[in-house]
Amino acid sequence: MAKTASTKSTASFRPLHDKILIKRDTAESKTAAGIYLPEKAKDTPKTGVIEAVGTGTINHDTGDLIPLTVKKGQRVLFSSYSGTELKLEGEDLLVMSEDEILAIIEG
Repeated sequence: MAKTASTKSTASFRPLHDKILIKRDTAESKTAAGIYLPEKAKDTPKTGVIEAVGTGTINHDTGDLIPLTVKKGQRVLFSSYSGTELKLEGEDLLVMSEDEILAIIEG
């Protein structure tokens, strides 16, 4: 499972380099057939919304900054064990590298 950290303010949290802060979508509490699921039976969502992004990575050959391809507000898909879990102002969030994101969800 991913690591857990704790801090106090989202305003003071700024991801560095190619890191991204994501708010994971909430788990479904009932099935399509209307059956309510207990907490342990809920599947951890693999989608979320980007809350903040770093500045990008440095090209080691030229020294140029390579900006990230994702932006704040985009919905993304990532693998089950991606990122590091943390809690900011009572919200459960994830910090991960851009290369851990599998796709941008449009629409």
